[in-house]
Amino acid sequence: MSDSLGFALVGCGRIAQKYSQIFQDGELAGAHLVACCDPKSERAEALAARNAIPHYADYHAMMAAQGDAIDVVCILSESGLHEEHAVDLAPYGKPLVVEKPMALTLEGADRMIAAADAAGVKLFVVKQNRYNLPVQKLREALEDGRFGKIVMGTVRVRWCRRQDYYDQDPWRGTWAYDGGVFSNQASHHIDLLEWCLGEPVSVFAKTRTALVDIEAEDTGVAIVTFKSGAIGVIEATTATRPKDLEGSISILGENGTVEIGGFAVNSMRTWNFTDERPDDAEVLATYAENPPNVYGFGHVRYLQNVVEAIRDGAPSLVDGLEGRKSLELILALYESAVTGREVPLRFSQQAARLGRHG
Repeated sequence: MSDSLGFALVGCGRIAQKYSQIFQDGELAGAHLVACCDPKSERAEALAARNAIPHYADYHAMMAAQGDAIDVVCILSESGLHEEHAVDLAPYGKPLVVEKPMALTLEGADRMIAAADAAGVKLFVVKQNRYNLPVQKLREALEDGRFGKIVMGTVRVRWCRRQDYYDQDPWRGTWAYDGGVFSNQASHHIDLLEWCLGEPVSVFAKTRTALVDIEAEDTGVAIVTFKSGAIGVIEATTATRPKDLEGSISILGENGTVEIGGFAVNSMRTWNFTDERPDDAEVLATYAENPPNVYGFGHVRYLQNVVEAIRDGAPSLVDGLEGRKSLELILALYESAVTGREVPLRFSQQAARLGRHG
């Protein structure tokens, strides 16, 4: 393994452009881009040209040609193909970085984990918002017990995705390969809610497709009951008009309140605790920066953790088992929305169509 880890991208669509820009800007220490692949050759060719790397239409061909130079494979394809691609690529013995959601069914997630374990490779699931500095500060307060008894946590995703967004690719908004706002845009925020409030025990959700022509939902709300007794509220929509409004989380406890807003949970808005500390006055000023787009700043920090985990054995914040937790919650939301009933965790997917073909 060289001093700089070689990364390869599988899928050259929307999120791959974020990864490409990180490498172009030299933001990721100890890493460089080696190759990319996408069955849509024009996408792969364009990304490869910007990064001066070879491109391929098939990842097996890419691994055969560039395997010695590749140290990490990033799976950035449509959500419904993550399972297939991870299971296919694990035997090459390279750590896998999988974008959200890791899969669309629990069976798929379990096969990915099993394939990585069998090949002895690390499986990283991208939950970059956990690395946002305000979120890290919130987590620190939770671990310090500053909130006392948690009363409620709320996440809101109020983004704008018009029909032309869904029309970019035929898989967008489909049950078999994508899902709707819960499984796609709000998956990071749902993960944050669970990360902050702990184990969920039941969910009740309602969804609708309000402003676009897709199979899945563009709008949904849910109430989550947690083992601690805390109540979680999820509000998610891509039907905000005329532009993105917010991606936020708020935690309310008997001894404090924190709200992080902005477009991508990046801007500290409220930081109030009964037991005031000397640095509290500086928190709002220090952690108030809002990112230029909904991807936020967390990807670089997440990928830096990947590099450190591979090179130095540093612990990974989100592995396959951790990524599976929020997927189970998302599937329970869909099960509830279809059945009209409160759904307990753990459950067996029956009515929810996410990840199902036909």
